Amino acid sequence: MSGAIKDVTGVLLAGGLARRMGGGDKCMRKLAGRPLLEHLIDAVQPQVSELILNANGEAERFGKFGLRVVPDIIDGYAGPLAGILTGLQWTKNHVPDAKWMASFATDAPFVPDNLVSQMLESVEANKAELACATSGGRAHPVFGLWSIALLDQLHSAMINEDIRKIDSWTSRYKLSEVSFEVEKGIDPFFNVNKPENLEEAEHFLSVKDRLIG
Repeated sequence: MSGAIKDVTGVLLAGGLARRMGGGDKCMRKLAGRPLLEHLIDAVQPQVSELILNANGEAERFGKFGLRVVPDIIDGYAGPLAGILTGLQWTKNHVPDAKWMASFATDAPFVPDNLVSQMLESVEANKAELACATSGGRAHPVFGLWSIALLDQLHSAMINEDIRKIDSWTSRYKLSEVSFEVEKGIDPFFNVNKPENLEEAEHFLSVKDRLIG
């Protein structure tokens, strides 16, 4: 693999409204006594050279996590694609040597620790411009690897064409899908969308701990 961690920044996407969780910051809901966001930071921070948090509103509420908080550069809660655009712009401004940016949802506490390396290896092997994770036959486009060179094209698509769905935009480019296994019934991209999903996550976490132990 010719790329390296220094070539990749990361953005944690927490800019949504979390309506199915009753509003508020979904990533602050607790799993095993710790915020979901903390689980994500532990999993992905070692995989990138710089990690930022994309979130709107008062940045101070995330102060204890020690991350730079960057709000959407497009108004109106335009979805995860706006967070991806924001991360690409931040990377271009602050890490000019970076070639790639990885994006992560903040409601999926079981993210693989080799997610970025596998996506980077895949885009280089396939000469792709983008990558996204898959598991169990389903794509997870929010968990993606994005070429910084596509920044201006994404900005134009969102501003001039009102593109909001990730798939609608990525379909224009060569996309590499990277498969990750579902092990012992635990999908590595299981996400907490509703309050009852937290109970499921607690169960999965206990299973995972037993497997590691």
